[in-house]
Amino acid sequence: MILSETKICVIGLGYVGLPLARLFSTKFKTIGYDMNESRVNSLMKGHDATLEISDAVLKDALNSGFECTTSIEKIKDYNFYVIAVPTPVDKNNVPDLTPLLSASRKVGSVINKSNVVVYESTVYPGVSENECVPVIEKVSGLKFNKDFFIGYSPERNNPGDKKHTVADILKITSGSTEETANYVDNVYSSIIKAGTYKASSVMVAEASKVIENTQRDINIAFVNELSHIFSLLGIDTEEVIKAASTKWNFIPYTPGLVGGHCIGVDPYYLVQCAEELGYSPSLIKSARKINNGMGGYVAQRTIDLMLKKSINISKSNILVLGFTFKENCGDIRNTKVIDIVNKLSDYHADVDICDPIADASLVKKEYGLNIFKNPPKKRYDAIIIAVAHHHFKSLDINALLKADNVIFDVKGVLGKGNSDACL
Repeated sequence: MILSETKICVIGLGYVGLPLARLFSTKFKTIGYDMNESRVNSLMKGHDATLEISDAVLKDALNSGFECTTSIEKIKDYNFYVIAVPTPVDKNNVPDLTPLLSASRKVGSVINKSNVVVYESTVYPGVSENECVPVIEKVSGLKFNKDFFIGYSPERNNPGDKKHTVADILKITSGSTEETANYVDNVYSSIIKAGTYKASSVMVAEASKVIENTQRDINIAFVNELSHIFSLLGIDTEEVIKAASTKWNFIPYTPGLVGGHCIGVDPYYLVQCAEELGYSPSLIKSARKINNGMGGYVAQRTIDLMLKKSINISKSNILVLGFTFKENCGDIRNTKVIDIVNKLSDYHADVDICDPIADASLVKKEYGLNIFKNPPKKRYDAIIIAVAHHHFKSLDINALLKADNVIFDVKGVLGKGNSDACL
Protein backbone atom coordinates (compact mmCIF):
# COMPACT_ATOMS: atom_id res chain seq x y z
CA MET A 1 0.00 0.00 0.00
CA ILE A 2 2.00 2.92 -1.33
CA LEU A 3 0.48 6.38 -0.98
CA SER A 4 1.97 7.71 -4.22
CA GLU A 5 0.39 4.86 -6.19
CA THR A 6 -3.10 5.43 -4.82
CA LYS A 7 -5.85 5.79 -7.41
CA ILE A 8 -9.24 6.62 -5.94
CA CYS A 9 -12.77 5.80 -7.07
CA VAL A 10 -15.69 7.29 -5.13
CA ILE A 11 -18.97 5.38 -5.45
CA GLY A 12 -21.95 7.71 -5.04
CA LEU A 13 -21.81 11.36 -6.12
CA GLY A 14 -24.37 12.98 -3.85
CA TYR A 15 -23.97 15.53 -1.07
CA VAL A 16 -21.18 13.45 0.49
CA GLY A 17 -19.43 11.71 -2.39
CA LEU A 18 -18.99 14.59 -4.82
CA PRO A 19 -17.25 17.06 -2.47
CA LEU A 20 -15.01 14.24 -1.23
CA ALA A 21 -14.14 13.04 -4.73
CA ARG A 22 -13.38 16.58 -5.87
CA LEU A 23 -11.10 17.07 -2.88
CA PHE A 24 -9.32 13.76 -3.47
CA SER A 25 -8.70 14.81 -7.08
CA THR A 26 -6.42 17.61 -5.86
CA LYS A 27 -3.93 14.99 -4.62
CA PHE A 28 -4.71 11.70 -6.39
CA LYS A 29 -5.96 10.35 -9.70
CA THR A 30 -9.69 10.26 -8.94
CA ILE A 31 -12.88 9.16 -10.64
CA GLY A 32 -16.45 9.40 -9.37
CA TYR A 33 -19.07 6.76 -10.14
CA ASP A 34 -22.85 7.13 -9.93
CA MET A 35 -25.74 5.19 -11.48
CA ASN A 36 -27.74 8.38 -12.14
CA GLU A 37 -26.93 9.23 -15.75
CA SER A 38 -28.50 12.69 -15.69
CA ARG A 39 -26.56 13.51 -12.52
CA VAL A 40 -23.27 12.42 -14.09
CA ASN A 41 -24.00 14.28 -17.34
CA SER A 42 -24.71 17.47 -15.41
CA LEU A 43 -21.51 17.12 -13.39
CA MET A 44 -19.42 16.52 -16.50
CA LYS A 45 -20.84 19.75 -17.91
CA GLY A 46 -19.61 21.51 -14.80
CA HIS A 47 -22.74 21.95 -12.71
CA ASP A 48 -23.62 20.44 -9.32
CA ALA A 49 -27.37 20.63 -8.77
CA THR A 50 -26.92 20.17 -5.01
CA LEU A 51 -24.87 23.40 -4.97
CA GLU A 52 -22.30 21.81 -2.65
CA ILE A 53 -19.59 22.66 -5.19
CA SER A 54 -19.54 25.82 -7.26
CA ASP A 55 -19.42 25.56 -11.04
CA ALA A 56 -16.02 27.24 -11.10
CA VAL A 57 -14.47 24.74 -8.64
CA LEU A 58 -16.05 21.75 -10.40
CA LYS A 59 -14.91 22.88 -13.86
CA ASP A 60 -11.39 23.43 -12.54
CA ALA A 61 -11.36 19.87 -11.18
CA LEU A 62 -12.62 18.48 -14.49
CA ASN A 63 -9.97 20.41 -16.39
CA SER A 64 -7.35 18.92 -14.04
CA GLY A 65 -8.33 15.32 -14.77
CA PHE A 66 -11.25 14.57 -12.43
CA GLU A 67 -13.95 12.50 -14.12
CA CYS A 68 -17.47 11.31 -13.33
CA THR A 69 -18.91 8.20 -14.95
CA THR A 70 -21.72 5.63 -14.99
CA SER A 71 -19.42 3.02 -16.56
CA ILE A 72 -18.21 0.09 -14.46
CA GLU A 73 -15.48 -0.53 -17.03
CA LYS A 74 -13.89 2.84 -16.30
CA ILE A 75 -13.41 2.14 -12.59
CA LYS A 76 -11.60 -1.19 -12.92
CA ASP A 77 -8.07 0.16 -12.72
CA TYR A 78 -8.40 1.89 -9.35
CA ASN A 79 -7.13 0.54 -6.04
CA PHE A 80 -8.80 2.66 -3.32
CA TYR A 81 -12.61 2.53 -3.44
CA VAL A 82 -14.70 4.85 -1.28
CA ILE A 83 -18.39 4.02 -0.89
CA ALA A 84 -20.55 7.05 -0.08
CA VAL A 85 -24.11 5.98 -0.84
CA PRO A 86 -27.28 6.69 1.17
CA THR A 87 -28.32 4.45 4.06
CA PRO A 88 -32.06 5.16 4.39
CA VAL A 89 -34.85 3.56 6.37
CA ASP A 90 -38.02 2.06 4.93
CA LYS A 91 -41.60 3.16 5.64
CA ASN A 92 -41.45 1.29 8.96
CA ASN A 93 -38.17 3.01 9.92
CA VAL A 94 -36.20 -0.20 9.46
CA PRO A 95 -32.66 0.35 8.11
CA ASP A 96 -32.41 -0.34 4.38
CA LEU A 97 -28.95 -1.54 3.38
CA THR A 98 -29.91 -2.08 -0.27
CA PRO A 99 -27.86 0.85 -1.70
CA LEU A 100 -24.85 -0.11 0.43
CA LEU A 101 -24.93 -3.78 -0.55
CA SER A 102 -25.49 -2.87 -4.20
CA ALA A 103 -22.41 -0.63 -4.12
CA SER A 104 -20.45 -3.44 -2.47
CA ARG A 105 -21.42 -5.79 -5.30
CA LYS A 106 -20.22 -3.27 -7.87
CA VAL A 107 -16.89 -2.90 -6.08
CA GLY A 108 -16.65 -6.67 -5.81
CA SER A 109 -16.94 -6.91 -9.59
CA VAL A 110 -13.90 -4.67 -10.20
CA ILE A 111 -11.69 -5.06 -7.14
CA ASN A 112 -8.20 -6.57 -7.40
CA LYS A 113 -5.74 -8.00 -4.91
CA SER A 114 -4.34 -5.58 -2.30
CA ASN A 115 -7.13 -3.06 -2.96
CA VAL A 116 -8.80 -1.15 -0.12
CA VAL A 117 -12.50 -0.36 0.23
CA VAL A 118 -13.48 2.45 2.58
CA TYR A 119 -17.09 2.93 3.70
CA GLU A 120 -18.36 6.43 4.53
CA SER A 121 -22.09 5.67 4.76
CA THR A 122 -23.64 5.79 8.24
CA VAL A 123 -24.36 2.32 9.61
CA TYR A 124 -24.67 0.54 12.94
CA PRO A 125 -21.53 -1.16 14.31
CA GLY A 126 -20.60 -4.32 12.44
CA VAL A 127 -22.29 -3.63 9.10
CA SER A 128 -19.10 -3.01 7.11
CA GLU A 129 -17.40 -6.23 8.16
CA ASN A 130 -20.42 -8.48 8.72
CA GLU A 131 -22.76 -7.40 5.91
CA CYS A 132 -20.68 -5.72 3.20
CA VAL A 133 -17.46 -7.74 3.25
CA PRO A 134 -19.22 -11.09 2.52
CA VAL A 135 -20.81 -9.49 -0.55
CA ILE A 136 -17.41 -8.34 -1.87
CA GLU A 137 -15.90 -11.76 -1.14
CA LYS A 138 -18.71 -13.59 -2.96
CA VAL A 139 -18.59 -11.42 -6.09
CA SER A 140 -14.81 -11.05 -6.31
CA GLY A 141 -13.69 -14.45 -5.12
CA LEU A 142 -11.09 -12.68 -2.97
CA LYS A 143 -10.46 -13.23 0.74
CA PHE A 144 -10.96 -10.46 3.30
CA ASN A 145 -7.80 -9.26 5.07
CA LYS A 146 -5.71 -11.45 2.78
CA ASP A 147 -6.52 -10.29 -0.74
CA PHE A 148 -8.39 -7.05 0.03
CA PHE A 149 -8.92 -4.80 3.04
CA ILE A 150 -11.50 -2.32 4.27
CA GLY A 151 -11.66 0.90 6.22
CA TYR A 152 -14.40 3.04 7.65
CA SER A 153 -14.28 6.84 7.69
CA PRO A 154 -17.68 8.29 8.55
CA GLU A 155 -18.87 11.29 6.60
CA ARG A 156 -19.39 14.43 8.65
CA ASN A 157 -20.75 16.70 5.94
CA ASN A 158 -23.20 19.44 6.78
CA PRO A 159 -25.26 20.08 3.60
CA GLY A 160 -25.42 23.74 2.65
CA ASP A 161 -22.63 24.74 5.05
CA LYS A 162 -19.97 26.65 3.11
CA LYS A 163 -17.84 27.24 6.19
CA HIS A 164 -17.43 23.69 7.51
CA THR A 165 -16.49 21.90 4.29
CA VAL A 166 -14.99 18.40 3.99
CA ALA A 167 -11.41 19.63 4.33
CA ASP A 168 -12.25 21.67 7.43
CA ILE A 169 -13.87 18.90 9.51
CA LEU A 170 -11.65 16.48 11.45
CA LYS A 171 -11.97 13.02 9.90
CA ILE A 172 -12.23 9.74 11.79
CA THR A 173 -10.40 6.90 10.05
CA SER A 174 -9.99 3.17 10.66
CA GLY A 175 -8.89 -0.03 8.98
CA SER A 176 -9.44 -3.77 9.18
CA THR A 177 -5.73 -4.33 9.91
CA GLU A 178 -3.13 -2.08 11.52
CA GLU A 179 -1.35 -1.55 8.20
CA THR A 180 -4.64 -0.72 6.47
CA ALA A 181 -5.61 1.70 9.25
CA ASN A 182 -2.32 3.56 8.83
CA TYR A 183 -2.69 3.66 5.04
CA VAL A 184 -6.30 4.89 5.15
CA ASP A 185 -5.31 7.53 7.69
CA ASN A 186 -2.44 8.71 5.47
CA VAL A 187 -4.70 8.96 2.43
CA TYR A 188 -7.27 11.09 4.24
CA SER A 189 -4.75 13.19 6.17
CA SER A 190 -3.24 14.27 2.85
CA ILE A 191 -6.44 16.18 1.97
CA ILE A 192 -8.08 17.03 5.31
CA LYS A 193 -6.72 20.32 6.66
CA ALA A 194 -8.43 19.78 10.01
CA GLY A 195 -6.56 16.52 10.55
CA THR A 196 -7.61 12.96 11.25
CA TYR A 197 -8.35 10.75 14.26
CA LYS A 198 -7.49 7.07 13.88
CA ALA A 199 -10.04 4.89 15.69
CA SER A 200 -8.95 1.58 17.18
CA SER A 201 -11.25 -0.50 14.96
CA VAL A 202 -13.79 -0.31 12.17
CA MET A 203 -16.63 -0.99 14.63
CA VAL A 204 -15.53 1.84 16.93
CA ALA A 205 -15.52 4.22 13.95
CA GLU A 206 -18.98 3.03 12.88
CA ALA A 207 -20.35 3.51 16.39
CA SER A 208 -18.81 6.96 16.74
CA LYS A 209 -20.72 8.19 13.70
CA VAL A 210 -24.12 6.79 14.56
CA ILE A 211 -24.04 8.26 18.08
CA GLU A 212 -23.12 11.75 16.81
CA ASN A 213 -26.49 12.24 15.18
CA THR A 214 -28.38 10.25 17.80
CA GLN A 215 -27.04 12.60 20.48
CA ARG A 216 -28.24 15.62 18.50
CA ASP A 217 -31.62 14.00 17.96
CA ILE A 218 -32.08 13.43 21.69
CA ASN A 219 -30.98 16.96 22.60
CA ILE A 220 -33.32 18.52 20.05
CA ALA A 221 -36.17 16.29 21.22
CA PHE A 222 -35.61 17.62 24.75
CA VAL A 223 -35.99 21.26 23.71
CA ASN A 224 -38.90 20.36 21.42
CA GLU A 225 -40.68 18.87 24.43
CA LEU A 226 -39.80 21.98 26.44
CA SER A 227 -41.39 24.13 23.71
CA HIS A 228 -44.64 22.18 24.20
CA ILE A 229 -44.53 22.81 27.95
CA PHE A 230 -43.59 26.50 27.70
CA SER A 231 -46.30 27.11 25.12
CA LEU A 232 -48.87 25.84 27.64
CA LEU A 233 -47.29 28.07 30.30
CA GLY A 234 -47.38 31.08 28.01
CA ILE A 235 -43.64 31.79 28.15
CA ASP A 236 -41.12 32.15 25.34
CA THR A 237 -38.84 29.13 24.77
CA GLU A 238 -36.10 31.27 23.23
CA GLU A 239 -36.04 33.54 26.29
CA VAL A 240 -35.81 30.53 28.62
CA ILE A 241 -32.90 29.05 26.64
CA LYS A 242 -31.16 32.42 26.55
CA ALA A 243 -31.42 32.73 30.33
CA ALA A 244 -30.27 29.14 30.93
CA SER A 245 -27.31 29.68 28.59
CA THR A 246 -25.75 32.07 31.08
CA LYS A 247 -24.45 28.96 32.88
CA TRP A 248 -21.16 27.82 31.33
CA ASN A 249 -22.12 24.15 30.89
CA PHE A 250 -25.63 24.58 29.49
CA ILE A 251 -25.89 23.49 25.83
CA PRO A 252 -28.20 25.91 23.96
CA TYR A 253 -30.07 23.67 21.52
CA THR A 254 -33.14 25.20 19.89
CA PRO A 255 -36.46 23.55 18.99
CA GLY A 256 -37.40 22.80 15.40
CA LEU A 257 -38.26 20.30 12.71
CA VAL A 258 -35.83 17.37 12.50
CA GLY A 259 -35.57 15.96 8.99
CA GLY A 260 -32.86 15.26 6.46
CA HIS A 261 -30.91 12.14 5.77
CA CYS A 262 -28.87 12.09 8.99
CA ILE A 263 -30.40 13.16 12.31
CA GLY A 264 -33.87 11.98 11.38
CA VAL A 265 -32.63 8.61 10.12
CA ASP A 266 -29.42 7.48 11.82
CA PRO A 267 -30.92 6.80 15.28
CA TYR A 268 -33.01 4.01 13.76
CA TYR A 269 -29.78 2.20 12.86
CA LEU A 270 -28.73 2.25 16.49
CA VAL A 271 -32.23 1.14 17.55
CA GLN A 272 -32.06 -1.90 15.26
CA CYS A 273 -28.59 -2.79 16.46
CA ALA A 274 -29.69 -2.61 20.11
CA GLU A 275 -32.90 -4.57 19.57
CA GLU A 276 -31.02 -7.34 17.74
CA LEU A 277 -28.96 -7.65 20.93
CA GLY A 278 -32.11 -7.86 23.04
CA TYR A 279 -32.09 -4.31 24.40
CA SER A 280 -34.83 -1.75 23.82
CA PRO A 281 -33.34 1.79 23.72
CA SER A 282 -36.33 3.66 25.13
CA LEU A 283 -34.69 7.11 25.26
CA ILE A 284 -33.64 7.01 21.61
CA LYS A 285 -37.07 5.82 20.49
CA SER A 286 -38.84 8.46 22.60
CA ALA A 287 -36.70 11.20 21.05
CA ARG A 288 -37.59 9.98 17.57
CA LYS A 289 -41.30 9.98 18.47
CA ILE A 290 -41.15 13.56 19.76
CA ASN A 291 -39.22 14.89 16.78
CA ASN A 292 -41.33 13.03 14.24
CA GLY A 293 -44.42 14.71 15.71
CA MET A 294 -43.21 18.30 15.38
CA GLY A 295 -44.63 18.92 11.90
CA GLY A 296 -48.09 17.91 13.03
CA TYR A 297 -47.64 19.98 16.20
CA VAL A 298 -46.83 23.14 14.19
CA ALA A 299 -49.86 22.58 11.98
CA GLN A 300 -52.18 21.97 14.95
CA ARG A 301 -50.98 25.08 16.80
CA THR A 302 -51.53 27.13 13.65
CA ILE A 303 -55.06 25.76 13.35
CA ASP A 304 -55.76 26.52 17.03
CA LEU A 305 -54.56 30.11 16.60
CA MET A 306 -56.74 30.52 13.52
CA LEU A 307 -59.79 29.22 15.35
CA LYS A 308 -59.18 31.68 18.21
CA LYS A 309 -59.36 34.45 15.62
CA SER A 310 -62.55 32.93 14.17
CA ILE A 311 -60.86 32.06 10.88
CA ASN A 312 -62.63 29.19 9.13
CA ILE A 313 -60.02 26.48 8.47
CA SER A 314 -61.88 24.73 5.66
CA LYS A 315 -61.03 26.46 2.36
CA SER A 316 -58.73 28.92 4.12
CA ASN A 317 -55.60 30.04 2.27
CA ILE A 318 -52.36 29.11 4.00
CA LEU A 319 -48.84 29.82 2.76
CA VAL A 320 -45.97 27.59 3.90
CA LEU A 321 -42.59 29.24 3.42
CA GLY A 322 -39.81 26.70 2.94
CA PHE A 323 -39.86 23.03 2.06
CA THR A 324 -36.27 21.81 2.40
CA PHE A 325 -35.21 19.99 5.55
CA LYS A 326 -32.97 22.87 6.70
CA GLU A 327 -32.25 26.52 6.02
CA ASN A 328 -30.27 27.75 3.00
CA CYS A 329 -29.93 24.24 1.60
CA GLY A 330 -31.74 22.61 -1.32
CA ASP A 331 -31.94 19.12 0.24
CA ILE A 332 -35.55 17.89 0.47
CA ARG A 333 -34.78 14.38 1.76
CA ASN A 334 -36.97 13.44 4.72
CA THR A 335 -38.22 17.00 5.12
CA LYS A 336 -40.73 17.32 7.94
CA VAL A 337 -42.44 20.28 6.29
CA ILE A 338 -44.47 17.65 4.44
CA ASP A 339 -46.12 16.74 7.75
CA ILE A 340 -47.28 20.34 8.18
CA VAL A 341 -48.70 20.40 4.66
CA ASN A 342 -50.44 17.04 5.01
CA LYS A 343 -52.14 17.93 8.31
CA LEU A 344 -53.36 21.28 7.00
CA SER A 345 -54.68 19.54 3.89
CA ASP A 346 -56.57 17.08 6.11
CA TYR A 347 -58.53 20.11 7.37
CA HIS A 348 -59.31 21.06 3.75
CA ALA A 349 -57.17 24.18 3.82
CA ASP A 350 -55.83 25.47 0.51
CA VAL A 351 -52.06 25.27 1.00
CA ASP A 352 -49.43 26.95 -1.16
CA ILE A 353 -45.74 26.16 -0.70
CA CYS A 354 -42.95 28.58 -1.53
CA ASP A 355 -39.27 27.67 -1.54
CA PRO A 356 -36.70 29.64 -3.59
CA ILE A 357 -34.00 26.98 -3.13
CA ALA A 358 -35.72 23.60 -3.51
CA ASP A 359 -35.82 21.94 -6.93
CA ALA A 360 -39.50 22.07 -7.93
CA SER A 361 -39.21 19.04 -10.22
CA LEU A 362 -37.74 16.93 -7.41
CA VAL A 363 -40.47 18.03 -4.99
CA LYS A 364 -43.07 17.04 -7.57
CA LYS A 365 -41.39 13.68 -8.17
CA GLU A 366 -40.80 12.77 -4.51
CA TYR A 367 -43.87 14.29 -2.83
CA GLY A 368 -46.37 14.96 -5.62
CA LEU A 369 -46.56 18.64 -4.72
CA ASN A 370 -46.21 21.83 -6.74
CA ILE A 371 -44.13 24.60 -5.19
CA PHE A 372 -43.45 28.23 -6.05
CA LYS A 373 -40.11 30.03 -6.19
CA ASN A 374 -41.85 33.23 -5.08
CA PRO A 375 -45.12 33.64 -3.14
CA PRO A 376 -48.22 33.88 -5.34
CA LYS A 377 -49.78 37.33 -5.51
CA LYS A 378 -52.70 36.64 -3.20
CA ARG A 379 -53.69 37.18 0.42
CA TYR A 380 -53.47 34.46 3.04
CA ASP A 381 -55.30 33.66 6.25
CA ALA A 382 -52.12 32.19 7.72
CA ILE A 383 -48.43 32.01 6.93
CA ILE A 384 -46.11 29.39 8.38
CA ILE A 385 -42.40 30.17 8.06
CA ALA A 386 -41.26 26.57 8.28
CA VAL A 387 -37.64 26.96 7.16
CA ALA A 388 -35.30 29.82 8.05
CA HIS A 389 -34.04 30.55 4.52
CA HIS A 390 -32.26 33.91 4.49
CA HIS A 391 -34.48 34.88 1.53
CA PHE A 392 -37.47 35.15 3.87
CA LYS A 393 -35.92 37.83 6.06
CA SER A 394 -36.45 40.46 3.36
CA LEU A 395 -39.91 39.25 2.37
CA ASP A 396 -42.81 41.66 2.91
CA ILE A 397 -44.98 39.30 4.95
CA ASN A 398 -47.71 41.84 5.66
CA ALA A 399 -48.35 42.30 1.94
CA LEU A 400 -49.31 38.63 1.76
CA LEU A 401 -51.79 38.60 4.64
CA LYS A 402 -55.51 39.21 5.00
CA ALA A 403 -56.74 41.56 7.72
CA ASP A 404 -57.42 38.67 10.11
CA ASN A 405 -54.40 36.41 10.01
CA VAL A 406 -51.96 34.14 11.83
CA ILE A 407 -48.18 34.01 11.48
CA PHE A 408 -46.35 30.98 12.84
CA ASP A 409 -42.63 31.66 12.59
CA VAL A 410 -41.13 28.25 13.43
CA LYS A 411 -37.50 29.44 13.83
CA GLY A 412 -38.02 33.13 14.63
CA VAL A 413 -36.96 34.49 11.22
CA LEU A 414 -38.95 37.71 11.64
CA GLY A 415 -37.58 38.52 15.07
CA LYS A 416 -39.28 38.76 18.44
CA GLY A 417 -42.80 40.19 18.53
CA ASN A 418 -43.44 39.91 14.78
CA SER A 419 -45.45 36.69 14.78
CA ASP A 420 -48.26 34.99 16.66
CA ALA A 421 -46.10 32.00 17.62
CA CYS A 422 -42.66 30.43 17.41
CA LEU A 423 -41.44 27.10 18.68
